Amino acid sequence: MTQTIIPQETPKKNFDFIDSIRGIAMLGIVLEHSSAFWLLKYESYNDKLIQAGYMTVFKFATITFFLISGFLINHKFTEYTPIQYLKNRFKNTVGPWLFWIFIYLTLLIGHQVFITLKTTAPHISHINWYDSTVGMFFLVIFHSNYWFILNFLICIAILLLFKKYIYKWEFGFILALCSLFYSVNLYYGWLPLEHTTALFGFVFYLWLGIILNKHFDRVKAILGNISFGTIIVVNIVLFALATLESVHLMDLNLKDPFNTLRITNIIYSFGIFALLLKIKDMKNVQRILNPRHTTFGIYLLHLIIIDHLLIEVLRPLQLDVNTMSAFGVVGYSIMRFAITYVITLLLVKLIARTKFKWSIGSR
Repeated sequence: MTQTIIPQETPKKNFDFIDSIRGIAMLGIVLEHSSAFWLLKYESYNDKLIQAGYMTVFKFATITFFLISGFLINHKFTEYTPIQYLKNRFKNTVGPWLFWIFIYLTLLIGHQVFITLKTTAPHISHINWYDSTVGMFFLVIFHSNYWFILNFLICIAILLLFKKYIYKWEFGFILALCSLFYSVNLYYGWLPLEHTTALFGFVFYLWLGIILNKHFDRVKAILGNISFGTIIVVNIVLFALATLESVHLMDLNLKDPFNTLRITNIIYSFGIFALLLKIKDMKNVQRILNPRHTTFGIYLLHLIIIDHLLIEVLRPLQLDVNTMSAFGVVGYSIMRFAITYVITLLLVKLIARTKFKWSIGSR
């Protein structure tokens, strides 16, 4: 009699703490994008320090997102084939991404057309309709914050293309050099400086997340031997260094002093990520923000809220950031963040209860 052996399923690991990190990182992204410090230039060193400090404190968010995405990708690679993973990723990501880009562009183009027709009605023939429509579409995709979705998919495709080398340190070293190239490029401008154009600058952090997952037990053991006090002190030092590099870039009058890929911010991001891993489960973050189901929606909607709603909400206050002190701009930025995040979170939770929940990646 042949005995039938039924293979037992490998129990899935619990990575709920990743959701907490995801929620905190999204808070940071919204805080940065809603800041009133963008484009402001100060002569005073103290004002520059305040500006750079505010823009740096949550600047770990973008690299953190790539780290946790890579962490989860390693887990998914064990469940799905590359084709299955890409198919699921495109289904849950690209559709919502294009939908909200369309909404953003509709509002933007509609506003521009209205203003143009109102102020230059006799000269409608002189309107560059391509730049106001198709050109605007490509501008939003490649030069706005929506670029990171496409960048993320490109990063995944690169890792899948070189999947057989994915656990080789030599491969990671090459990816690290690609990222460091952009850090040096900030000072020399060989390529456009905006972090949204750093095509290969973020693959390394996706790869590093995969490696962290593979060796997570060892990582936990290392973090377990380091006290909270030590990690906090180290992060304070790293924050100070990242802030000072931004000030230095300002003094050099370079274009993007708050760039995510400046070397000090990369190390600071690693430090904060280590702190968040050590804290692990943050039940209140998961309970209040429900990041697993709201994070993608917040990312897709918050730019629309900032560019099309926030300005109208704050217009009656008639505030001028150019006349405020640097500390005043900090307060104003925090108010902008609070309004943006609360409205966006409520909208996402509302959409999640409707048949349009697919538009925020919810099933």
